Amino acid sequence: MNVDDIREELATRVITQAGAARAAGDRAAVVGALGRAAWLGAWEHAVTRMAERTATALDQAITAAAWRVRMPRRQARRRLLTAGERRAIAARLGSGAERLVDALDALDALAGAAAEGGDPGVDAAWQDAVRTAARRLEAAWLALEAALADEGARWAAERAAIEAWRPPLWPLVALWVPVAILLVWIGLVVGGYLPAPSALAERLGF
Repeated sequence: MNVDDIREELATRVITQAGAARAAGDRAAVVGALGRAAWLGAWEHAVTRMAERTATALDQAITAAAWRVRMPRRQARRRLLTAGERRAIAARLGSGAERLVDALDALDALAGAAAEGGDPGVDAAWQDAVRTAARRLEAAWLALEAALADEGARWAAERAAIEAWRPPLWPLVALWVPVAILLVWIGLVVGGYLPAPSALAERLGF
């Protein structure tokens, strides 16, 4: 599954906002654009997109596997992901962001003083916090990719179970056993091995 577009959007979303604010010459806007809400919003948006894409890919794989074994449509639809399973996927994919959140908390603590400006020490600390947030965001993405691989393995058993499915034999047995018994009986009657019922004997001229 190709996720390069989601990664690129995540990498550029916050920086693009900050660039627009910097171009306007508004320091407070720059600090806000690179603040906790912006980073966290970009991350949560990426996780949501990734979870939706993953769930869609899994549903497609399940549907394709069910079609290959000729599973009835109603039964195949019951195998598709539920809303709860989709939420669980999103939670697992986003679970590697703890250090990112810690870095964003530290960044947020400096935002007010950094927006006011005038203190080189605060400005340097804020810039360092921004760089730390960027590194933590990259680490969170790598954890998300690892979780994505785990998700594929998690659902492999479900796909294998579908591919191993076979139609139940009892409907065929229930249909053909009586028919076979009837055909055998007719053969025995016609062959003279069994007496025919009187009504059938008169009709057949026995």
